[in-house]
Amino acid sequence: MTAPAWLWIVFTIVGATGQAFRNAAQRSLIDTVGTVGATHVRFLFGLPFGLFALAMVYFIAGSLPMPTPVSLAWTLMGAVTQILATGLMLAAMRERSFVVTIAYIKTEPIQVALFALVFLGERISWPVAAAILIATGGVLLISWPNRAGREVFSWRPAILGLVSGAFFALSAIGFRGGIVAMASPDYVAAATLTLAISLALQTAILTAWLIVRRPEVMRAILGAWRQSLAAGFLGAFASEMWFLAFALQSPARVRILGLVEVVVAGLLSRRMFAQTPGARDIVGIALIVAGIALVVSA
Repeated sequence: MTAPAWLWIVFTIVGATGQAFRNAAQRSLIDTVGTVGATHVRFLFGLPFGLFALAMVYFIAGSLPMPTPVSLAWTLMGAVTQILATGLMLAAMRERSFVVTIAYIKTEPIQVALFALVFLGERISWPVAAAILIATGGVLLISWPNRAGREVFSWRPAILGLVSGAFFALSAIGFRGGIVAMASPDYVAAATLTLAISLALQTAILTAWLIVRRPEVMRAILGAWRQSLAAGFLGAFASEMWFLAFALQSPARVRILGLVEVVVAGLLSRRMFAQTPGARDIVGIALIVAGIALVVSA
């Protein structure tokens, strides 16, 4: 199955937007089910939607690719590091605002480029490297706390956010490796199957851990099933879009374009509605747009 050269751009933008809404939905669950519980919600309640997507692909295509040991190993790496990344992200959100936390995490494209070179041997061109640095600089410029604002710099949430970004970068590498290792001509089937396997692994790992160590959290998750369904659906939908983008393009380019999520996160937090953007905000947004335009044109 072939795809237009621009289709990865559509998948990435839709996935980034869905992810921003999912992060907001997960954050609203922290007070009810805790950080670990909110982490598990995206996997436990996302799995049914992931399996439904896989069933639809099988119904339309008539077959699915066969996972290989190598693809399963890559997918397991992506699944475990995504669990750790999500938990650290939510922990950081408990201490800092939604937008500031996302900004720390969105240093991820730089880390993705480095990990992709080390693990997958995928080199990036100089224009893409420049785009990563420009757009990441714009993110930091918008979200770095200033003295006039309410946010005060603190090392703990900064470290949590940066390490979360590192694990998200490793998860992107794992999922890209899992999709490519299937060597399937049908990128939709390979991406959707990788997603379903990942969600199944993540659900099994966290469910077993919670039942043994934190059964009260598991009961709280099931009790909040109505709120959790929305986060699960948004998580599965956003992940499907990301996986389709990974199937078509290098993770570094996908993640740099995914920085549009920062703008969406700002709108969700009402920051852009609560005050008139200052000069620093305008310059930061301009840098993000310039980086995105450069990576797309490259």
